[in-house]
Amino acid sequence: MRIAVIVSRFNEDVTSRLLDGALECLRDHGVRSRDQRVIWCPGAFELPQAADALLRRRQWDGVVCLGAVIRGETAHFEYVASGAAQGIQLTALKFGIPVGFGVLTTDTLEQAMDRSGGRHGNKGRDTAAAVISMVQIQKDMDAARKRKRSGRKQR
Repeated sequence: MRIAVIVSRFNEDVTSRLLDGALECLRDHGVRSRDQRVIWCPGAFELPQAADALLRRRQWDGVVCLGAVIRGETAHFEYVASGAAQGIQLTALKFGIPVGFGVLTTDTLEQAMDRSGGRHGNKGRDTAAAVISMVQIQKDMDAARKRKRSGRKQR
């Protein structure tokens, strides 16, 4: 299984903790370090574009996108959070490859820290686990389809 992790540099104090959780999860699930790649991008809004660029190369079974958007005093929060969510979903659908949405959208830095290794767990780890699960589902479906095809040919 080959998994790429794309991480937003914006709010790096939070996203680096999400990255730690994601990498720990990949290791725990037997994804070898040579089958992992970490790419940093400027912010959460750029995550879909970075995922698209990676997936065009058809080298990855899944991508974990990690970011943190913390509400401020303007509507900027809504635009960034919405753009990241929609872009990540569209990228996954476009390529048919699991792309995990590990972008925290919180009101405060404290809430973000709680979700990046604090009292609410680590959403980077959770996102990596979801991507691994989806990759396995796709591999199982592909294997079943191949078995079905080979059964037809033998008749």
